[in-house]
Amino acid sequence: MKKILVVLLVAFIIIQFFPVDKTNPAPTPGMDFLKIKKTPEPIAKIIRTSCYDCHSNETEYPWYASISPASWFVKNHIEEGRKHLNFSTFATYESKRQAHKLEECIEMIEKKEMPLESYYIGHQDAKLTDAQRRELVKYFKKEKEETERKMLF
Repeated sequence: MKKILVVLLVAFIIIQFFPVDKTNPAPTPGMDFLKIKKTPEPIAKIIRTSCYDCHSNETEYPWYASISPASWFVKNHIEEGRKHLNFSTFATYESKRQAHKLEECIEMIEKKEMPLESYYIGHQDAKLTDAQRRELVKYFKKEKEETERKMLF
């Protein structure tokens, strides 16, 4: 048992020499969802707090993102989140894709699938109340309708 613990400790120490890159891509203010949609500040605050760490290029890495193997999980989660929806590059999406992403936001928030439960472990402030969920859904629906309206012209 003692040998196993020593091996695990040595392995843990060794993997610390393989950190993840926590550099965020360069800011793109002209492409950011909150800017291009002129999101009202109360809604923008909710989106920044509950969504931006995983779905933007403005990730604020928590302290445990410096400790392997937790850092690998966090980095992978952020990469996957950005791949599915990146608010920082929202303006680069074609209108049809923007409308689709907004529909996905509505769906994920209504089903309480976002933010992920695991995200709350280190981010209690990201937990959405039912009222905040309603506000976000209402806002995303409005933006989706406006995006679809623009597609017609």
